Amino acid sequence: MSTPAHDPLADDRSDPHPGPLSRERSHLAESRAALRAMREDVESLDISDVTANWVNAEVLARQMEERIKALADLSDTPLFFGRLDYLHAPGADQAEGAYGERFYIGRRHVHDHDGDPMVIDWRAPVSQPFYRASKKDPMDVALRRRFGYTRGDITAYEDEHLSDPGEAARTSKLLQQEIERPRVGPMRDIVATIQPEQDEIVRSGLGGTVCVQGGPGTGKTAVGLHRVAYLLYAHRERLARTGTLVIGPNRSFLHYIEQVLPALGELTVQQATVDDLVARDIGIRSTDDAPAAVVKGDARMAQVLRRAVYAHVTPPTEPVVVVRGSRRWRVPAYELADIVRELLDRDIRYGAAREALPQRIAHAVLVQMERSGEAPDDRVQDSVARNAAVKAAVKQVWPPVDPAKLVLRLLTDADFLAVHAEGILTGEEQKTILWAKPVRSVRAAKWSAADAVLIDEATDLVQRTHSLGHVVLDEAQDLSPMQYRAVGRRCTTGSATVLGDLAQGTTPWATRSWAEALAHLGKADGVVEELTAGFRVPTDVITYASRLLPHIAPGLTPVASVRENPGFFQVRAAEDTTEVVAACEELLRNEGSTGLIAADARMPALAEALTAAGITYLNPGEETTAGTRLTLVPASLAKGLEYDYVVLDEPGAVVDGEPDERTGLRRLYVALTRAVSGLIVTHAAALPPQLA
Repeated sequence: MSTPAHDPLADDRSDPHPGPLSRERSHLAESRAALRAMREDVESLDISDVTANWVNAEVLARQMEERIKALADLSDTPLFFGRLDYLHAPGADQAEGAYGERFYIGRRHVHDHDGDPMVIDWRAPVSQPFYRASKKDPMDVALRRRFGYTRGDITAYEDEHLSDPGEAARTSKLLQQEIERPRVGPMRDIVATIQPEQDEIVRSGLGGTVCVQGGPGTGKTAVGLHRVAYLLYAHRERLARTGTLVIGPNRSFLHYIEQVLPALGELTVQQATVDDLVARDIGIRSTDDAPAAVVKGDARMAQVLRRAVYAHVTPPTEPVVVVRGSRRWRVPAYELADIVRELLDRDIRYGAAREALPQRIAHAVLVQMERSGEAPDDRVQDSVARNAAVKAAVKQVWPPVDPAKLVLRLLTDADFLAVHAEGILTGEEQKTILWAKPVRSVRAAKWSAADAVLIDEATDLVQRTHSLGHVVLDEAQDLSPMQYRAVGRRCTTGSATVLGDLAQGTTPWATRSWAEALAHLGKADGVVEELTAGFRVPTDVITYASRLLPHIAPGLTPVASVRENPGFFQVRAAEDTTEVVAACEELLRNEGSTGLIAADARMPALAEALTAAGITYLNPGEETTAGTRLTLVPASLAKGLEYDYVVLDEPGAVVDGEPDERTGLRRLYVALTRAVSGLIVTHAAALPPQLA
């Protein structure tokens, strides 16, 4: 049975024999009441006398506050979106006549006052068949029901009798409607529309790293975010201790996706850019030209930095003499050299070895004391380690290293760089990264983003970077090898979800292969999955954009749109900005959001034209409102964003705005694939020949 969209006003709720729609609405109302009761139960708890100290009290109060927020009922967000009727009770013996069960699938668990479930969390094992069951493999499901909503109220439902051999498999109309629903505001979750191949990635285990190659509109970002939500559900205690992090390409992108996890009840996941991670103690105040950024981002720089850091270790030439009372204890230079060599061979962090050195020297003194008949204990060893002579020896042999000062010296002292880059960087590459003018201090230096990554690498050589339990890295194709290393340091003892599209790499150092990227990340054993079914971009639009693939990523499989609506697509000649504005006005007559995407250099002229026409507009990442649904988007910031309708201005200018043609064509591919329902390409100059 399939029920089309249903007018709620036509439903007679006073009917003594209500139909299925009325019964489902009643269950929704009861579930909302149960959720309110759950929230009120938490709010009414008295925790004033249950902790031993004020610190524990603060922690508990914060946890209670987060729990209350997680139990919020969002009126416009469906509390459940599906239903499963099992042939048999899950977990019971599959005996003839075993009693089946019914489960409503939603964004969070809801139970009644007796503890019986009203709504099952979509991440629970019993919910999995909602996403994976099919006519070929019904997974013991008799009926799968999907619900259609309008402003939080159930208006339609659609049934699939998966175990009925007489019912043919078909495409879900409600699923199509949900996929094609207008995009207004920030990115939303996809819990109601997760596809089987996406669900496999979402539910993959915490122990392994997964890399998802996905073309435009395949849902890779949503899959990555939902995988975080699933892992927090399945491994909450562990990840509560170790932490989770989502890394995006820029602040606009992070603002666009920031509501997805809270909508799923997850409020503790941190979000950051790579620059946020590596530039906490320094400001980024300059930009490298492409050749310098490429060399600084090369993995060989890690070898240069390692040499430079450990070059500070000086072989000892003098003994250490420790005076205690009337006794003098002498550790000869050769014995000190053995200790230093052993610490170097252990390959531990520079700072950790430096902290261990005085204790090792003190131990050598204690051995001499014991041979002379004394019985020193740990307190004596600590005292010797703090002795002035030992401290002086450590400072001479293993001096402290300031990572920022070290990088500054490498970038400003040609001789110092030449010594440590010999055999690693060519002379020309060394000249490329050297600063033209000397800098007085670290504080006065105008650091670039690539410089900050070098400082982060040097800092890790001195002191180990804290590792998180799981990291999601989105738009990963644009990272340099050194940036991958910086991210990898944040999950050395954890796992990662890497998301990207090789065809959308728009930096000179863009990733050439995922195997190479995973190696730099320190996760060479990561599994690469490919998503090729497109749910966002209409058929006509993705077909046009895919003309570029042979020129930018010839090995990739083109995205195949699964949408029934081919979308609106036109290429128009536009002699001036007036016609571009007219195209925007035309698209704004439709429901949903509109993006005007153009080369960065075209932004001032287009902004002026929109203002002159009385059209207000937003910056990328800002939330649309009823009065303002147009966003003016520089092509450099378009990646990861989506709009119902897009006007793409001057494709040739987008290509010409990049340092080379391949990067420009990749930028154009990104811009062409931001539309959900329709695209108008406007141009006065000739189109790039690759689009012919």
